[in-house]
Amino acid sequence: MDKTIGQEFMEKTKYQYLEESDQQKGLPQPSLELEYAKDGTLIDLPKAEDIEVKPLDLREAIESRKSLRKYADKPLTIEELSYLLWCTQGVKTITSRPSTLRNVPSAGARHSFETYLLINMVDGMKPGLYRYLAIEHKLLEINTEHDIANKMSKSCLDQIFVKNSAVTFMWTTIIYRMKWRYGERGYRYIHLDAGHVCQNLYLAAQSIDCGVCAIAAFDDDEINNLLGLDGEEQFVVYIGTVGKRI
Repeated sequence: MDKTIGQEFMEKTKYQYLEESDQQKGLPQPSLELEYAKDGTLIDLPKAEDIEVKPLDLREAIESRKSLRKYADKPLTIEELSYLLWCTQGVKTITSRPSTLRNVPSAGARHSFETYLLINMVDGMKPGLYRYLAIEHKLLEINTEHDIANKMSKSCLDQIFVKNSAVTFMWTTIIYRMKWRYGERGYRYIHLDAGHVCQNLYLAAQSIDCGVCAIAAFDDDEINNLLGLDGEEQFVVYIGTVGKRI
């Protein structure tokens, strides 16, 4: 009986099939952050240590967590957005290896993700697409054309809460960051890492009276095109909408 694509993937990414990785070959590791135009529009984010959120018991956060698809027509503050970004991909330190140590675990500290945002309602910010520069803790403006939210919602199979959220998070992988160390098995690890990141978003949102809905149903080619990604070396893995509770 022929194996399905999924079965073939799991079989061929077993350790017994792994070849020598580029790290083992002594090839240079990829950069810790995707390059960006230095003349782009950058937005400073409030420092994480200056942001105050209400105390929330961990057990309460875990037990009260649920996916929320309807949100209040109320914006997030820039402080709240900064807090969510810090909790999901914030860089605590850069080691001598070099590698980044962040607020979420990642296989081999590879941290292959870049965070893109569809900002719909954040106080003082123009709606549109942005990228989070985790090392600098800043936002980079990508696309603020007026219908970008409609296009993003359409790429997510017309799930309307993508454009009705305050912010929609999109996590893309620079796959070679992971493959450099783990070869083809790295494709398994990016999906594990995505789960860590999105769960932090769910829990952090609880402390600022927000809800989250994780999304894996989207048109890969369409959304990659909207973000200007090639779909092979960098592509969308996971999405999460965020908004204030009704």
